[in-house]
Order: sequence, then structure tokens, then C-alpha cells
Amino acid sequence: MLNQVQMQVIIKGTGYTLIIAIVAVIIGSVFGMLMALGRISENRVLNKISWIYVWFFRGTPLLLQLFMIYFALPLIVKDMLGKPFPMNPLAACFIAFGLNSTAYMAEFFRGGIESIDKGQMEAAKALGMSYNQAMFKIIIPQSLKRLIPSVGNEFIMLIKDTSLASTVAISDLLRTTKTMSSSSGKWIYYVYAAVIYLILTSIIQLSFERFEKKVGAYE
Repeated sequence: MLNQVQMQVIIKGTGYTLIIAIVAVIIGSVFGMLMALGRISENRVLNKISWIYVWFFRGTPLLLQLFMIYFALPLIVKDMLGKPFPMNPLAACFIAFGLNSTAYMAEFFRGGIESIDKGQMEAAKALGMSYNQAMFKIIIPQSLKRLIPSVGNEFIMLIKDTSLASTVAISDLLRTTKTMSSSSGKWIYYVYAAVIYLILTSIIQLSFERFEKKVGAYE
């Protein structure tokens, strides 16, 4: 069984896991929508920039992106300015996980927007609405309802991916239990970590399923 000190350390590690995932999904949701609008934009420059962004962050490992932010970026800034640029590990996680989530959210949002019947855009324009008015008042609100499962899945993936934060000295849930196991020589701590991950992901899954049913009840 866990003693009081171990429980406090695990709770703290779980807190790091949650905060990184929550911040990342918020960043991903906000900038993912902007990136999705860029992907469907008729402006070639915006469309190309958005495409390259999604292509890069979906095509490279999240761990590599984290290393680039935490290790490579300070070196690049130092070479350019000649001054050291210390990177806070937690800030690096927020940035890396947020940028990665943005790429996936962008594709979710783009798919959701494009799934809405094009006739609704034409009808909105026939009523005198501009493209932006039709998009933000009619198309996007409808697409958001269809995106609930995808956003829930992304949140669950982020919870599990936060285990990579241990590589930049963040004492998240996995790093904490790994340290306990190594120092004590007992394997049971990995079971505690697995149980906590399962509890967290189950809560998220059930919450999003309930929210999806609640939203669907009004359709």
C-alpha cells in the first residue's frame, strides 16, 4: 500500500498530467479552429501555410517536437542573440503538446465543417449573409456537435501522451511511479499508474459520451 508521502507525490504527478493535457486541448481547440478555417480558405497563402503546419506536426513524432522546443529552441536563440535562453520544462510541454494538438484538432474541425451540407451556405448567402456570418452563425455551430467524440478522443490521447513529459524532467504520473519503482525495486507502482490512467481516461470518455447525448437530445 502507498504511504501518505507517496500518495501526495502521486497526486502531484497526476496534477501535472492533467494540467498539461487540459492546457494542450484548450490551445488545440482555439488554434485548431483557426487552422481549419485556413485549410478551407480560398486564400492560397493561408491554405498553404495551414496545410504545411498540419503536415509537419502530424508527420513528426510528438517526442521530437518536445525536444525541439525544450532543447533545440534555446540553442537556436543563443546562436542568434548570443545570450542563453533557459526554457522552463512545463512551458515547453504546454507549447509542444499545444502545437501538436492544434494540428489534429484542425483536421477534426475541417472534417466537421465540410460535413455540413453545402446547401446551407448557399441558403445563408441567399438570405444576405456574408461568408463569415454564415460560417460562424450557421456552419460552425452545427459542426461542433459532430466533433464532440473527436475532441474527447484527442483529450484521452493527450492524457496518455503526457507520459513523454518525463523526458524533460517533469515529474508527471509516469515519471513519479517509475522513480518509486526504481528506488524500491517493486513493480506494483506501475499498476497504480495504470489504474490512475484508466480512471482518468474513463471519466473523460463517459463525460464526453454524456455530453454528446445531451447535445443530441435537442436535435
